[in-house]
Amino acid sequence: MDLHLLRIFAKVAEQASFTRAAEQLGLPKGRVSACVQTLEAQLGTRLLQRTTRTVRVTPDGELFLERCQALLADADELQTLFQHSPSTLRGRLRVDLPNMLARNVVIPKLPAFLAAHPLLEIELSATDRRVDLVHEGFDCVVRVGSLADSGLVARPVGSMKQINVASPAYLQRHGTPRTLADLQHHQLIHYTPTLGMPSPGWEFQDGGRACNQPMGGVMTINNTEAYQAACLAGLGLIQVPELGVRALIAQGALTEVLPQWVAAPLPVALVYPHRRNLTKRVQAMMDWLTEVMQAYLGDARD
Repeated sequence: MDLHLLRIFAKVAEQASFTRAAEQLGLPKGRVSACVQTLEAQLGTRLLQRTTRTVRVTPDGELFLERCQALLADADELQTLFQHSPSTLRGRLRVDLPNMLARNVVIPKLPAFLAAHPLLEIELSATDRRVDLVHEGFDCVVRVGSLADSGLVARPVGSMKQINVASPAYLQRHGTPRTLADLQHHQLIHYTPTLGMPSPGWEFQDGGRACNQPMGGVMTINNTEAYQAACLAGLGLIQVPELGVRALIAQGALTEVLPQWVAAPLPVALVYPHRRNLTKRVQAMMDWLTEVMQAYLGDARD
């Protein structure tokens, strides 16, 4: 099968646009459209659903796209099979990270990685949503928290210490809690990945045992940046990874409270599809991510 046609189809599917795909490929839009039609004729099925405003992948197209991306990745890998210089790694890397790690840890270090691998193209997703690694075509994702038994491969990287914080304005109005009993007079900003799910309340460890204490609060939020912003606005207490609020504490914008009653550290892992042979570029990216993140994280055994 013509790899040129596969690359064009994959680009149109990724961009959901013939126009944007043509611009990125440096080809006339008519040529791109004709190539996709040729591929559909060869396969005997419709891969893309076209309207005047949108381009969507059909169910057959989704199945074909997943296999197509894997084949193109293997083809890119073959080009550098016998080349050992890091600068010869080429192709696309699609990675997903939580917002906080992407903003505070990974993105500031990316220029050095790309300078060492100038032929790589990175698609970086930064979201609190748990993406579908296989269905959405990610090479690897960074997961924080417990992992579901998904059949995927997980590489432990480290752990993130959690702390409790509030804004000085909130503490001035409500006082500083000194004991767990004091929490009945305070407001917790609740965080849940999906609105409508119950909040665990105040999480803490007692003799190594994970415990929860119900708490009142006027807000429930499903986004980490909004969660932090609500705390800065004085709407209540939050429990967060120390890494994400370190600078705000140093600036005096947030204050740590109840350091003796904190939630358990959050495990951090790299998750990737179970493939017998990972491409060199994916291995290079995961090794680099591990090295970068471990400089900011605690021991994975914690």
